[in-house]
Amino acid sequence: MSDAHRFVPSRRAALAALFAVGLNLALVGRSRAESPAAEPPARVEWNSLNADEQKLLNKHAERWDTLAPEQQQRLVRGTRRWLSMTPEQRERARTRYHRWQELSPEQRELARQRWHRFRELPPEQQQRVRDGYRNYKKLTPEQRRHLRERWQNATPEERQRWLERRRARRPQ
Repeated sequence: MSDAHRFVPSRRAALAALFAVGLNLALVGRSRAESPAAEPPARVEWNSLNADEQKLLNKHAERWDTLAPEQQQRLVRGTRRWLSMTPEQRERARTRYHRWQELSPEQRELARQRWHRFRELPPEQQQRVRDGYRNYKKLTPEQRRHLRERWQNATPEERQRWLERRRARRPQ
C-alpha cells in the first residue's frame, strides 16, 4: 500500500480528518468556486486596514499594491478570521497548519481531492461524516488502532459488507 493511501484508513475518517484540517482549504475552495460571471474583486487599499490587520499582514506591506485583488481579499479574510479567534482556536489552527506542512505533496493532493468530494456531499451526509468522526475520536487509541487494522486488512468485499451493515443501522 502506498504512503498516500496509508494517510487515512477509511473514506469516512479521511473526510472527517480533512474537515479538521480544512479551515484553510475551505477558504481557498470558496474563493475558487466564485462564478466567473461575478464582478472582478476590488483592490484592498493598505490604508483601509486597521492597525491589527496591518501588523499581521506586515510582511506583504512593501508589495501590497502589486498583489492581485483576489489575493489581497483572501489575505484580509484570513487575517480577520485569525483576529476573531480565541487563543485556543489559534493554537489549533497553528497545529493544523504545521501538520499540513509536514504532509508530502502526494498526501496534500489526496487530502484536497477528499476535501472536494466531502464538499460535494449533501449537507445531511456531511453531518453524518462529522458525527462519525466525532465517534471515532471518542475511541481509545487502542480501539482506533484496532479499527484501522481491521479496515486495512479487510478485502474490498468485506469493506463493502461492513459499510452496508453500518448504513442499515443508521436511522433514516
